[in-house]
Amino acid sequence: MAETELQRAEQRYAQAKARLQALKNREATRERKMDTRRKVILGGALLDLANRDSRAAAMIDRLVHNLPREQDRKAFDDWVNPASALIPSTGTDAQSGAGTAAEDDGGRAAVDTSAPSATSTTSASDTGTGRSGQ
Repeated sequence: MAETELQRAEQRYAQAKARLQALKNREATRERKMDTRRKVILGGALLDLANRDSRAAAMIDRLVHNLPREQDRKAFDDWVNPASALIPSTGTDAQSGAGTAAEDDGGRAAVDTSAPSATSTTSASDTGTGRSGQ
C-alpha cells in the first residue's frame, strides 16, 4: 500500500509541477505581448511626433542609421521616413544643403548633418545635470 500512496503522491507532484510550468509560460507570454505592445505604441507615438517636429524626424533617421545589427538596418532599407521631408525645414539643414542629400539618400544623409546639433543638445542637457562641471 505504501507504494501506491507514493505513486499517487508522485503523480500529484508531477501534475502540480506541470501546472506551475504552464502558469510560468502563460505569464512569460503575457509579459512578451505587453512588451511588444508598449514598443508598438511608443514607436507610433514617435512617428507621430516626427511628423510634427523636424528634430524628432532627424532622431528617427539617426536611430535607424545607428542600429547595431545589420539585419535590423536592412529592415529599413526600403522604408522612407514619412517625416524626413521635415528635416530640411530647419534653418541650419536647409543652408547646408542637407535637404538635397536627404532626398537622394532616403533621409540617411540628414543624420550626419544633424548629428552635431544633437550632440550639442545632449551636451547642454549634460551641463544641466551638473556633469560637465561648468
